[in-house]
Amino acid sequence: MSTLTSPAIARLLDELYATAAREDKPLRERHAHLTPEERKRVFDAEQSDYRATYERMRAAYIPIERAFGTLIYMLARARRAKTIVEFGTSFALSTIHLAAALKDNGGGQLITTEFIASKAEAARRNLEAAGVADLVQIRLGDALETLRPGVGQPIDLVLLDGAKNLYVPVLRLLEPTLAVNAVIVTDNTPDESAYVQYVRAPESGYLSLGLGFAAGNEISLWVGR
Repeated sequence: MSTLTSPAIARLLDELYATAAREDKPLRERHAHLTPEERKRVFDAEQSDYRATYERMRAAYIPIERAFGTLIYMLARARRAKTIVEFGTSFALSTIHLAAALKDNGGGQLITTEFIASKAEAARRNLEAAGVADLVQIRLGDALETLRPGVGQPIDLVLLDGAKNLYVPVLRLLEPTLAVNAVIVTDNTPDESAYVQYVRAPESGYLSLGLGFAAGNEISLWVGR
């Protein structure tokens, strides 16, 4: 049995996903009624002022899909990851998946970033309940600042799931520390996004392709420039 499917973590994730579905329902309903033009205006506004967006979303869970969570666990196991960086902790649902993989890999460190202090505190409680808090370091604040000092070890896997217009600058900040064949996975990255254009460019140093999840996800392999 893997740590991810252990009764304690499976039960906790069931509870967290149920809470997320309930708490995020008004947000999903508001977005569902937007026209394509209105949705684009909201998206453009969020990209131009990510700090204000974080404040508006301070109570939102907006978790990764459950199947995508299983995938990132599997990728971390297959990569035998020892050092993982996550951009966007929120309430730690994705963090639990990644930390479970580290535990099953025999240990390591997951460095995750969160802008909202109340979310970081809730994430710590959830990680403690999952029994994986000792593998996780939460860096509170703007990821462009909190990740600037580096992580001290070659990075085996990166999950980008925060403000979408920061995906490229956060990744570029991490590139000098990426291990050869590091895996980078993202949430909410449609084909037309600036991030996808960046990692799919021939000169980028990545091999990259989209995944068939509803949110629009990308998986990339760092092969170096």
